[in-house]
Amino acid sequence: MLNKIGQIMLYVNNQDASRDFWTEKLGFEVIADETNGPMRWIEVAPKGAATSIVLHSKELIAKMNPEMNLGTPSIMYYTDNFDALYSDLKNKSIKVGDIMELPSGRIFNFADDEENYFAVSEKK
Repeated sequence: MLNKIGQIMLYVNNQDASRDFWTEKLGFEVIADETNGPMRWIEVAPKGAATSIVLHSKELIAKMNPEMNLGTPSIMYYTDNFDALYSDLKNKSIKVGDIMELPSGRIFNFADDEENYFAVSEKK
């Protein structure tokens, strides 16, 4: 049975710029930066996290597997410091959406430099 998310594949136009976004603006660490032939992947994650994001070249993957959907996956992050994170992202000039109140709690979204959107939910 599947019991946890290990990696999330994110297909980006510029791997280096995307790596910089995740590490410099969000404080993630580079877990791996590997190349095998024409394929390069960069794995980033928050310190100590069980799940990581692997940044792949959208152009290369499209050539290798033309029928593959390269759209942004839906990723929901949880945080124990909702208000502090919201303020921090805004202060770093990251595109951040309004906070919404849902029956399950507060939520907002943010975008990386390539307009990929991600959600953050308050972890209660």
